[in-house]
Amino acid sequence: MGCHRVLERIAAATGNLKAAPTKFQTVKDVPNAGVLCALPSLLENGIIKKIHNYFKLPDGYYSLIHIILFLGFMALARIKSIEQLRYSPPGEWGKLLGLDRIPEVKTIREKIKILSENGKVGLWAGELSKDWMKADPEEAGILYVDGHVHAYYGKKNKLPRRYVTRQRLCLRGLTDYWVNDQKGRPFFVISTPFTSGLLSMLKDEIIPRLKKEVPGQPCEEELKADKYKNRFVTIFDREGYSPAFIDSMWKDRIACQTYNKYPKADWSEKEFSEYEVTLVFGEKVKMKLAERGVYLGKKVWVREIRKLTEKKHQTSIISTDYKSDIADISSHMFARWSQENFFKYMLQNYNIDRFISYNKSTVDETKLLVNPAYRHIEGQIKSKASILGRTLAEFGELNLKEINSKDVSKYEKTMSELKEKIDYLKQDIERMKAERKKIPKHIKVMELPENEKFKVLAPTRQHFINTIKMIAYRAETSLAQVLKNIISRTDDARALLREIFTTEGDLLPNEEDGTLTVKLHHLTNQMSDMAVRELLNFLNDTETIYPGTNLRMVYKMVSN
Repeated sequence: MGCHRVLERIAAATGNLKAAPTKFQTVKDVPNAGVLCALPSLLENGIIKKIHNYFKLPDGYYSLIHIILFLGFMALARIKSIEQLRYSPPGEWGKLLGLDRIPEVKTIREKIKILSENGKVGLWAGELSKDWMKADPEEAGILYVDGHVHAYYGKKNKLPRRYVTRQRLCLRGLTDYWVNDQKGRPFFVISTPFTSGLLSMLKDEIIPRLKKEVPGQPCEEELKADKYKNRFVTIFDREGYSPAFIDSMWKDRIACQTYNKYPKADWSEKEFSEYEVTLVFGEKVKMKLAERGVYLGKKVWVREIRKLTEKKHQTSIISTDYKSDIADISSHMFARWSQENFFKYMLQNYNIDRFISYNKSTVDETKLLVNPAYRHIEGQIKSKASILGRTLAEFGELNLKEINSKDVSKYEKTMSELKEKIDYLKQDIERMKAERKKIPKHIKVMELPENEKFKVLAPTRQHFINTIKMIAYRAETSLAQVLKNIISRTDDARALLREIFTTEGDLLPNEEDGTLTVKLHHLTNQMSDMAVRELLNFLNDTETIYPGTNLRMVYKMVSN
């Protein structure tokens, strides 16, 4: 359907065409033509950089560049799943790629399978991560690590359960551990079906990789010359709080920063002074801060910094970044919201919780994970302890003085019943704790009972699509930064970009001049049009060449 380059398709079908050439035609009113405005930023963020070193498609009508570019356009245009393409006009999308139409859903799935199962997705993603870090070494020196649970609601795979904070439930799924900079831009993600936790992932997977990839690290001589100098700073939430871990990281001169999980009594308000703190995007705010040195867990000396809020609440931060001043450390810690906003935005706009495939692959059976039997009894203990707490509170609230003398017998009966219930709950909890001691907390995958054994869901395909979405997000972020210098309401930058990406436009190729002009249609109001014109001028200065052609991109807005 919608194919008019018939001879080329026949040649591809008979094995006489390596890939269809990218050829644009003069067309008007193309839906989603505005997504071509993201092309310079997509290319700058490496969407097709070195892809021929890692991927190869069999000869056919669609080239590797066609597929990769289309996946990037699809993410930016908020087509959140491949199946959603069934309701999009394939010919209109084909015009944006210089083709007659895009592949069918089945074909795209086959292409993704070929690209992701060659064993090189991780190498490609790692190369991109290194390039992003090298492009901004200062940002790469302050790294944010957090886990995001990718819940699985199917019934054909018994993935281990884990706690999902946003839903307050223990659900089956995977955990994606993201590493971002303080502006929320992702560097890489590691997915795991195991429930070993953030500390284990930091020690075994993330920190070893960062040591190899973070640019600008001091050499051994520099570290010896300055005993307070660090390689880089890692920032994480309370799940990573561990004096032993923080101590071991500092022995390798890696600074850790997190919230204090067990802060002691409030400090005197006289200790707090007002500081001007520069936030991640340049905003300046006033904060009341104080600092002390603390010997944490009798293992490591850390800086404890507290922020005093207007409601007199004290937020406690601990850090082994001994070189930065108190305002910078506070700015770095409170920039964790950028990673939280990243998760929220990616969920809403890029559908990062969607599994690309439910095909299963084997897992390493020697890996450790939380014993389901241990988790079950742990849950029972917590449930009983909660009931005990409420019962003790009820017992303590009874007051003989408030009860009429005629109701003494009723009071005594109630007290007796509550006392009996409390004694029973305590005995039950002690019995379950004794049982828990006999159950190993962690077991190997091979030791799981048959009804709990599981497999991973197409991890390389998920990694491939996640990498495409990371590139798209970084491209969008770059354009948003440009728009923030143009529009007065900076919070509207991403909303305006979403509108641009789905705006219709005209495509006007000119082979003689070597240009491909994209004429955007008007947006919803004059202010948006004015901002977009300035953005288009910026894009024209990049002099971007459309991949696979000699055509330079020219961006304009249609005349009134």
